[in-house]
Order: sequence, then C-alpha cells, then structure tokens
Amino acid sequence: MSARAARKHRLVTLFQRHVANPLNRRLPFQTLLETTGRKSGLARQTPVGGRLVGNSFWLVSEFGLTSQYVRNIQAEPAVRVRLAGRWHHGTAHLLPEDDPVARLRALPRFNSAAVRAFGTDLLTVRVDLAD
Repeated sequence: MSARAARKHRLVTLFQRHVANPLNRRLPFQTLLETTGRKSGLARQTPVGGRLVGNSFWLVSEFGLTSQYVRNIQAEPAVRVRLAGRWHHGTAHLLPEDDPVARLRALPRFNSAAVRAFGTDLLTVRVDLAD
C-alpha cells in the first residue's frame, strides 16, 4: 500500500470507527454485517451497503484484506446480516477474482459512489444466506 493510500485508509477508518459507524448502527433499517472478532471472539457489527440477489448478499469492501471485518471473515466465515431490520445467518466468501468496480455498478448508487471515492483496495464479498 502506498503512503498516500495508507494515509487515506487511516483517515477514513478513524471517521468510520468513531463517527459514522456508531451513528449508522443505531438506525433500525441500516444493513449491518456481524462478524466474530478474530482475537476477542466477540460479535462485531459493521454498517455496510450492498444488495440482496436471490439468497446472496453482495457488497464491496473499501479496503480489501486490510478491512477489519474482512480479516474477521478470513478467520471465521460464519456471519449474520441485518436486512430491513431482520437478521439472517450466512457464510461469507471473499472473491478476489471478481471485478469490484463492475460489481459496484450493480449495487446501490450512493454507497457505491462512497466506496469508489474512499476505497483504496476494493474487494467483492458475497454472503450466502441460510435463512
């Protein structure tokens, strides 16, 4: 990661962790991805944007393998996704072979624009929902 990308990652992550995510988690219909902390074992909820297609929820991570929730998925792919206020169990899959820019075109515009603007290492994630 370049120095510029690392600085951008730090600034965006600080804003998300301390301002945006705490506010968004409180919104009843905000989509949340719940992973298990790879070190703590605690549930970690991250506001995300994406789209449900059939029984799969698709999203694109802004920072790829450096995103904390992606690192948690690598350690434990069993996740939950809150869609429209209802929780669903699923299994997350990291898809480095997928074209994340093309994927963003099929996802909600506002979130996709933010991911493109702030992201430095895009990575597609698919969550296959069990229920």
